[in-house]
Amino acid sequence: MSASRFRRGLAAAAALTLGGTLLIAAPVTPVYATSTSENCSTDSPALVAASPPAFDALGVREAWELATGAGVVVAVVDSGVNVANVHLREGVLPGVNLVRGTDPATTDAEGHGTVAASIIAARGVEGSGLVGVAPEAEVLPVRVYYASSDEAQEQGVSLTADRIAAGIRWAAENGADVINVSLSTTENIPAMEEAVAVATANGALVVASAGNRDTSTVAEDVPRYPAAYPGVLGVSAVDVNGAWVAGASFAGEWVDVVATGQQVPSAFHWAGDCVQAPGDALPSSSWATAYTAGTAALVAQAHPDETPAQWAHRLMVTASRPQPADRDDQIGWGLVQPVAAIEFIDDGSAPGPPSPIHPAPEPAPAPTSGIDLSPIEDPMAPTRQIALWWLIGGVAFGALVVLIARLGTARRPGRR
Repeated sequence: MSASRFRRGLAAAAALTLGGTLLIAAPVTPVYATSTSENCSTDSPALVAASPPAFDALGVREAWELATGAGVVVAVVDSGVNVANVHLREGVLPGVNLVRGTDPATTDAEGHGTVAASIIAARGVEGSGLVGVAPEAEVLPVRVYYASSDEAQEQGVSLTADRIAAGIRWAAENGADVINVSLSTTENIPAMEEAVAVATANGALVVASAGNRDTSTVAEDVPRYPAAYPGVLGVSAVDVNGAWVAGASFAGEWVDVVATGQQVPSAFHWAGDCVQAPGDALPSSSWATAYTAGTAALVAQAHPDETPAQWAHRLMVTASRPQPADRDDQIGWGLVQPVAAIEFIDDGSAPGPPSPIHPAPEPAPAPTSGIDLSPIEDPMAPTRQIALWWLIGGVAFGALVVLIARLGTARRPGRR
């Protein structure tokens, strides 16, 4: 990846959602701060012993027999990543602070980026069931905001559209293979689309949230960006049973796949663990996006010579869905399946999204009985035809003789 300077995008007059909360030209409150959570305390930190329920739905542990994310860099464009947490003391690169100030991106005042990073690549520790989907991947923190408070807004350190665009672009130009963007906007911002194009050109797959209906002030099913841009894998959330929840998730063409967004163990700031969206709380696309980005890291390790489009195709074509050939606006192509995505062999014939490199095969000809029904020339046909005419002539001659005989009899005088 090149380290050339990136261009800043448009100004911050955009409507943004981070983990679902939408604000107009105002700081963004991440899902971490607004969604239901449990076992979350910095005063009395604790570890959560339970394994992520998503691991069963996605088959993550089985996928580790094929890939663990080793050698793959996953950028987390967010609020930073707190390396003081026991799960993130290893595997986190220095990253960059794109807001201002001299403090590193390896701190996180808001906490949202730390949650996402732990879902992707948390290292396991004794006493905790939390571990990342790609536990040997490296995390590249890209801070694009500090906090969501009024004070942060006044100081110019809250989330803005141009910083999101700059974050995607910086990550792509500084070694990221996968770029996790657990945020969205309803505004189609040119600078963000350009940043996605740069990421694709540099070999990085952008995985982005499709938005959360329950905390958005724009409840209509309108496109969310960057998820709706070409080349981006848009992710929506389902509950632990794999069900799409209308009150939580948007439906639209920008939804490519889904992943679990409920009952999500995560790192909590600098201290211990936390469970996001516990129990029956509504699932969040922020966490589903992180699970999918971790899965993309497994695919990237297993297929390092493929393009981002090929990685995305693997995730879409192998996702579990009711009808293999069909997608819908609620779940896209279905629930991501890491093992199937890694093992998939693309020849263009699989039902579902078209292959980015292979044309669809020509339709097979209609089956036949295997018997040659074409006309066969009969060498005796001329002889049979002559014989037939002789037969017809003979029958006609005989009929004529009989007729003449009857006419002769009819003319002979009878007795009285």
